[in-house]
Amino acid sequence: MSAVDLGTLRLFLHILGATVWVGGQVTLAALVPALRAAGTDVPRAAANAFNRIAWPAFVLLLLTGVWNVVAEGDKGPAYEHTLMLKYTLVAASGVTALVHSRVSSRRAMAVFGALTGLTALAALFVGIMLAG
Repeated sequence: MSAVDLGTLRLFLHILGATVWVGGQVTLAALVPALRAAGTDVPRAAANAFNRIAWPAFVLLLLTGVWNVVAEGDKGPAYEHTLMLKYTLVAASGVTALVHSRVSSRRAMAVFGALTGLTALAALFVGIMLAG
């Protein structure tokens, strides 16, 4: 068995945050039709409950992301360009999630919810590119 060190903890926390932030969005999106069928207030109640763990997970992602960058050091221009793309996607995911939580029309919720999910998935994909 490999030794558990600070790098293992850092990666574990980052993946935990991504699991909640990205995986939770995918799960919640899949549940929306059933939640709507259960009552008009149910989707909002579920979203509010999710937000209580999603936003701390997003902060965990930001903190461990910075920790990852510091730990990895300078890896050249291609890495830096990919990292800038990830920063952009992470920012877009956070901003669109915030807007999604504040809009009132169903159309705007759908648009910003989809944008949040897509940018979160794209950030996850680009993060895997950085690890390669």
